[in-house]
Amino acid sequence: MFFRLLLALPHIVWLVLWSLAAWTVAFPAWLVALFDGRLPRVFHDFLAAYVRYTVHVTAYLTLAANRFPGFRGRPGYDVDVEIDPPAQQGRWSVAFRLLLAIPATLLAGALVTGGSAGSNGSLAVTVALLAWFAALVTGRMPRGFRDLLAYSIGYLGQTGAYLLLLTDRYPTADPAVVGPAGELPTHAVRLELADPLARSRLTVFFRLLLALPHIFWLLLWSLLVLVLLPFAWVIALVIGRLPRPLQRLFSAWVRYAAHVTAFLYLVGGPFPGFSGAAYPVSIVVEPATRQRRLGILVRGVLAVPAMLVSGAYGSVMLVVAFLGWFAALVTGRMPEGLRNIGAVAIRYSAQTSAYLTLVTDRYPYAAPTVPTPAADEAAA
Repeated sequence: MFFRLLLALPHIVWLVLWSLAAWTVAFPAWLVALFDGRLPRVFHDFLAAYVRYTVHVTAYLTLAANRFPGFRGRPGYDVDVEIDPPAQQGRWSVAFRLLLAIPATLLAGALVTGGSAGSNGSLAVTVALLAWFAALVTGRMPRGFRDLLAYSIGYLGQTGAYLLLLTDRYPTADPAVVGPAGELPTHAVRLELADPLARSRLTVFFRLLLALPHIFWLLLWSLLVLVLLPFAWVIALVIGRLPRPLQRLFSAWVRYAAHVTAFLYLVGGPFPGFSGAAYPVSIVVEPATRQRRLGILVRGVLAVPAMLVSGAYGSVMLVVAFLGWFAALVTGRMPEGLRNIGAVAIRYSAQTSAYLTLVTDRYPYAAPTVPTPAADEAAA
C-alpha cells in the first residue's frame, strides 16, 4: 500500500506506450467504421484490451483494487468493464464521434482525469489520496471510497469505449447502471428523491436569475449559522449533544441549502420555498441524539476529509449543471444519469454540513448511491 505509486510505475510506462499505439490505430479504425458501419474484429479486440487495461491500471493506482493487474488487459480483474463484440453502428454517429463525445469527456474529466475540474483536480484523485491515508492507518479501504472510485473509473471506461468506437451506446452517469448498485447504510441525514426529470425550458434558461433571491437568503442564513456555531460547539461539549432549538435551526439550514443547490444545478425542477419545506430533492434529518464529547471536541479536524470530498463533488456538480442546462433546453428533461449523480453530490454535501455543525455524529458516506425515485416508479 505504502509503495503503490512505485509499484505502478511499470504499468504507467506501458499504459503511455499503449495509449500512443491505440490513438494511432484509432484513425484508420475510424475510417473503416465510417465506410463499413462496423469496427473490424482486429481493431476492436486491440482497442477493447486497451480500454480494459486503462481501467485496471487506474483502479490499482487509485486503490479501488488491491491485486496487481496484468499487462494484457484481459477480463477478470477486480475492477473491470464488460465490452460487447463488434456490432453495426450508425455512420453519422461514427462520423461525428469526437464531437458527440465532448460532454462525456467533460464529465469523465471531473470524475477521474481532472481535465475539467480545474486546479482542484478530479474527484477520484481527491478520494484516492484520502483513501491512501485511511488504508495506511486501518489496513482497509473505506467502502464508500471504493464504490465511488469504481463508479468514476467505470464511467471513464464507458467514455473510452464510446470514443474509440467500441460501442455506439452513449455513456451514462447513472450510478445504478455504471456498476453494481450498493446499499446506503443507515444515516441520520438521508436523501429523498421524487424528481420527475421534466424541466420547463423557460425556467431552465433563466435558472441563475431565478435562483438569486435564494442565493441571497442562503448567504444570510449561512452567516447566522456561522455566528451561532461556536456557541453550539461549547454547549454540545458540555451537555453531550446539540441543543434542540439549534438542532432544528441547523437542520432546516442543511435542508434549505440542499434545495437551493438542487434548483440552481438543475437537479431539481420546481422553485423551492424559503423555509426548507418539502422539495422533490429533499434531505431528511433525524432528531438530535447524544454524541461523544471527544468527537465534538475535534469535529473541525475530523471533518476536513469530508469537506475535501465535498469540494471535489462540487466540481462534478458544475459539469452536471453545464451539461444538464443544454440538455434540458433541447429536450425539456434533465438526463437521469446527470440528475442522479448530482443528487449524490447534494446528499454528501448535506451530510458533511450536518456533521460539521454537530447535527449528527455520523460521518458522510461517499458511495454514489441514490434511493429509487418515487416519481419515476409511478411513471413507469
